[in-house]
Amino acid sequence: MTRIIALEQVSPAGLDLLRGVEGFEVIEVYQDDPERIREALSSAEALLVRSKTKVTEALLEQAPLLRVIGRPGTGVDNVDMAAATRRGIIVMNTPAGNSVSAAEHTFGLMLALLRRIPQACNSLKQGKWDRSRFTGVELSGKVLGVVGFGKIGTEVARRALAFKMQVLVYDPFVPEQLAIEQDVRLVGLDELVAQSDIITLHAPVTAASRQIINAATIAKMKDGAWLVNAARGELVDEAALLTALREGKLAGAALDVFVGEPRPNPELVALPNVVATPHLGASTVEAQEKVGYDIAVQIRDYFCEGVVNNAVNFPSVSLSEYRRLAPFLELGERLGSFAGQLAEGRPQEITVRYYGELAGMNTHLIGSSILVGALRPVLTERVTLVNALETARERAIHFLESRSTRERSFNNLISVKLRTDQGELWIEGTVLHRRRQHIVSLQGIDVDAPLGGRMLVVWNEDTPGVIGRVGTILGDNSINIANFALGRREEAREAVGLVNVDSEIPAEVIQQIRFLRPVKRAAVVSL
Repeated sequence: MTRIIALEQVSPAGLDLLRGVEGFEVIEVYQDDPERIREALSSAEALLVRSKTKVTEALLEQAPLLRVIGRPGTGVDNVDMAAATRRGIIVMNTPAGNSVSAAEHTFGLMLALLRRIPQACNSLKQGKWDRSRFTGVELSGKVLGVVGFGKIGTEVARRALAFKMQVLVYDPFVPEQLAIEQDVRLVGLDELVAQSDIITLHAPVTAASRQIINAATIAKMKDGAWLVNAARGELVDEAALLTALREGKLAGAALDVFVGEPRPNPELVALPNVVATPHLGASTVEAQEKVGYDIAVQIRDYFCEGVVNNAVNFPSVSLSEYRRLAPFLELGERLGSFAGQLAEGRPQEITVRYYGELAGMNTHLIGSSILVGALRPVLTERVTLVNALETARERAIHFLESRSTRERSFNNLISVKLRTDQGELWIEGTVLHRRRQHIVSLQGIDVDAPLGGRMLVVWNEDTPGVIGRVGTILGDNSINIANFALGRREEAREAVGLVNVDSEIPAEVIQQIRFLRPVKRAAVVSL
């Protein structure tokens, strides 16, 4: 039973979707009852939260089985991303679900700011009719600077073009071609702040973007420019903004987000040239329903199909791409596990090379699966596709990937070398017809054996009788042989045997095989 815990209210349709999946159990825990929450978390494999719940390391310690966190909406500031990643937990959001609502609210703020709508409304409600006091400014013909050109920034730009505005975009991760297709101009940050009449922020908070609007950038802005922020409060140095608004450097600001939510700086909010709303960008009926339903679909697809969509700490994979990658993910994990169990010494470096059709595929997940397989035999903590690379880095295990167009004997081939402080183990494998996984080379010796189950690996001098004696020992101990594959390096007079067996091989039986004079090493791998 997969247990999904909702600590905050999400779309009822989304929860109903999850409840309708066989094997899913959905538990809603909305009360601030630490004991009940602790009990629910102890068996949770999925967690649904909104912005109120702080998913800290302490909370994650209460959820040892947790595999995925779902956050409806864009922001994941309330989730300790580093702690989740270390624990191998995928964190998902729904960045597209509230894009339209956030873009529309941005324009609502912009119009309210330039047309002074809130001030005029309040004046009229006080019984005044003061038209001349609230003369506004048109959007048409103005230059709009969009900082951050993701889904929301793109929606804002499209609406700005409909208002006959000129649109400048700053986003270091957006290619020039995309800007051309959207009929906007890609510029540097300095050029954007210097030329824009209105600047609107739609970037995530990162080390590079934190306080991207500060005293220095404000100084470069046009006198009388306007600022709109419906993204994250941390993008703005609020002290510098307060000064610029008071001194008239900026004509006004429209703010939906603040550093001190839910208690924003009262001096900033109270300024007459500030329009402020309490983080309402995604607060529409349509957006709340959509993001709640979307996150439920993503959780379902993750557990039922292995598909990862909109993960913020892991590469997203579509269903079609996952189905194409799936046999190679399994192959990679088994190759890594084989190497990890067989190698002697402390791992120092894992080198992977992809051949054939794999050379043209997205191999990031395959590489992580190899690390998962290699690290699980030697680590006590949980290793998953999410934290495999970080886990290797923490232990100073270098991981290198490369691709080769050199023709090999197979349409696809993964070559894995695990180097330890005592030597190197080299293994190659492929996926054959009907997703059959085979090991095709061990330590440079060609050999063909099914890669799975219990496998006895025997290195020996290439002399007559070894195969027979190994088979006899296994037979005498009622251990059935499912497959026996032999590879030879004739010039060195050495051989390797891979024996797939149907049952566990006791330690005393392994010891008997090791005592055979031509045998150099014998070990068991379990996949």
